[in-house]
Amino acid sequence: MKVGFWDAPEGAEQPVSVFPIGEESLNASNGSLTAAGALARLATLDSAELAKSCPNAVALLSKIAEAIAAQKADAPSQLFRLANLNELESKLVTDVLGEGEVGGVVALPDGSLAQIQESVLAGIWRVRLETDANHEYLEIAAIPEIVRRAAADLTSADFEIGEVPDGAMNVLPVLAEIRERALAWRPGLRSQIINFTLLPMSPVDMSFLQDTIRNGPIQLVSRGYGTCRVLSTGIRNVWSVQFFNAMDTIILDTLEVGGVPTVALAADEDFEDSAERLHEIIEAYFK
Repeated sequence: MKVGFWDAPEGAEQPVSVFPIGEESLNASNGSLTAAGALARLATLDSAELAKSCPNAVALLSKIAEAIAAQKADAPSQLFRLANLNELESKLVTDVLGEGEVGGVVALPDGSLAQIQESVLAGIWRVRLETDANHEYLEIAAIPEIVRRAAADLTSADFEIGEVPDGAMNVLPVLAEIRERALAWRPGLRSQIINFTLLPMSPVDMSFLQDTIRNGPIQLVSRGYGTCRVLSTGIRNVWSVQFFNAMDTIILDTLEVGGVPTVALAADEDFEDSAERLHEIIEAYFK
C-alpha cells in the first residue's frame, strides 16, 4: 500500500491499492457478483426452498428493504448484525448484495483496519473490523459512520506551517488558504476545492504541502464513471480527491475542504432506487 496521498508529479508511482471485503484488489474484474449476476444465480434456485432454508436471510433482507425506503442522506445510519446467519444464509445475503462502486479502509487507533464495501444497492454497506472476523455488519447510510467518526476524531483541527524550503513557489499561500478554510468549515457549508491540476506547484511545493498536511486514516476508491481515489489528510475537513483515466494516470488532482466528498456518498435518490430494487428481488425470488 502506497503511503502518501499524492502521486509523484512525474506519475511514476502507482496509485494506492485498498482492499475491499473478500477481495485482493479493487479491479472490477476481480469483484464479486454484480446485481445482474446475483439475480441470475438466484433464478436457478427454487424460491420456496430458499425461503425455507434461509429464513433469517430473507427476514434480514426484508428489514433492510423497509429501512432503506425511509432512509435519507442526512439521517443517522441504521445497523444490521449478521451474527445470526448460518453459512448458507450469509452466502445468500452476499450474493444478493454483491459489491458496488465504493470500497476502502479506515485505520483505527489500535493499528487495525476497518474494511468497508458498498453493495450493488447503493447506500447499503458492509463493514468488517479486522480485529474480529465475526464483527461484521450491514449499515444503511450515505457513508458508514466509522468513516465520519475517523474523519472527525482521528485528525487534527489545526496545523503549523514550518519554514518553507528553497525552491518553493506557491505552497505558502496555498497552505494558508487550506488552513483558513479548514478552520472555518462547518456542516451545511459547501465544500471548497483547490485544483492542483491547474495550479502551478513545483515538486518542492507538493512535497512540503504533503509533509505539512500528512496522511489521514481513511482511504476510499470509487469506480463509478472512471476511478476516483478519496483520501483523508491528517487535518480535519481536508481531503485529497484524485481522478484517474483508464491508464491509472491522474487527470484531476484536488484538495477538497469540507465533509466526506460527495463522490463517495449515497444520495437520497440512491436510497429510493435501492429500496425499489431490493423489494423487487424479494418479491421475485423469495415470495
